[in-house]
Amino acid sequence: MTVLFDGVEILVLVDEGDGPLVMLAHGAGSHMEHKTIEWLSSLVREAGGRVARFNFAYRERGKSMPDRMPKLIATYDAVLNDLKSGGPIVIGGHSMGGRVASMLLAEKKDAADGLVLFGYPLHPPGQPEKLRDAHLPAISVPVLQFSGTDDEFCTRELMERVPLPESYKVEWVEGADHSYSVKKSSGRTRKDAEAQIVAGLRRFLAGIMER
Repeated sequence: MTVLFDGVEILVLVDEGDGPLVMLAHGAGSHMEHKTIEWLSSLVREAGGRVARFNFAYRERGKSMPDRMPKLIATYDAVLNDLKSGGPIVIGGHSMGGRVASMLLAEKKDAADGLVLFGYPLHPPGQPEKLRDAHLPAISVPVLQFSGTDDEFCTRELMERVPLPESYKVEWVEGADHSYSVKKSSGRTRKDAEAQIVAGLRRFLAGIMER
């Protein structure tokens, strides 16, 4: 399917079948067919969900520099509105894509049934003073965030200081970085990270279906 936004046709790839629909938006330097998004999509499917992927408008225009946040949020919202069909829907994404979804839900609290964040960019690498947390306490739907303990975009100590709602859960993936590559020195493997994420997603999506 395609969604017309700001004069651009945005291609949206949607899985067929049953199960809750999970929207996965890409990061700032990425796109919907990037290996990280493809990998995360496979984990969502393994956990029982369906996936919807799309490119933000700047990517469809062939640009690498992201639009400003209000336009990114409006793009996400436009795609979301065309996907709503009455069934449960979870929004989210990797890095910037997840941040956009989180800001959308802080503004429009009933826009979706849940939020899943992969590699939430709490702050730019090496700049822990530039936190992107002010809107997070305003999100009222269930949230599941997967962050690696070696993610340079999300220092664990800082994340754990954020006053999050009770329905907001952060699951730490030991030894993983921003894209979930795992250091051998951690004693864990990429397969371990995959298993942890799938198990967490399965529980989360089951909870969404029961609401």
